[in-house]
Amino acid sequence: MNREIKCLKCRKPLNEAQFNTRGLTKCPSCQTPVRVDTFPALFQNVAPGGVGEILLTDDEASCFYHPQKKAVVHCQQCGRFLCALCDLDLNGKHFCASCLESGKKKGKIKTLENHRTLYDSVALRVALYPIITFYLTLPGAIASIIIAMKYWNAPTSILPRSKIRFVFAILLSALELTGWSVGVWAFFTYILKSLP
Repeated sequence: MNREIKCLKCRKPLNEAQFNTRGLTKCPSCQTPVRVDTFPALFQNVAPGGVGEILLTDDEASCFYHPQKKAVVHCQQCGRFLCALCDLDLNGKHFCASCLESGKKKGKIKTLENHRTLYDSVALRVALYPIITFYLTLPGAIASIIIAMKYWNAPTSILPRSKIRFVFAILLSALELTGWSVGVWAFFTYILKSLP
């Protein structure tokens, strides 16, 4: 597997010691500051894929996609026979490529994550957008705090994110609620003072 990552300026390979350093390092060739963040899969050795067995007799089941290969399993979505080459294992269930693709698009396969709601961004938006129309800040602030507290431990995105959006949403909502409290208090104080 090619684990070589090149400098974007001089196109020379970078050392593996420069990967995932959480800061800028210099290219060994051109001294350009670079930062390389890689996934752990880059360093894993990939096991070679299975090779389908050739069909020996005519009475054996053959693969739907490779008629000359022996079937080892059937697709649990459509029932087609699959060889070792076509078998896609997902959490102990076997799928063919077309069922896996259609399951991804239609959302039929429950264990396959199609999308992820970023509740930290939702909470921040719910706190920010009502500021445009002042009268919606009260319900927006309450909703933002509820979302932030309810989904605090929910998975954020595939790439790790901090909880800073939740914190900003809670702080902004607290400011909005404080503003409403002061405004209501000032209004009633004014009304009470103006009474004879």
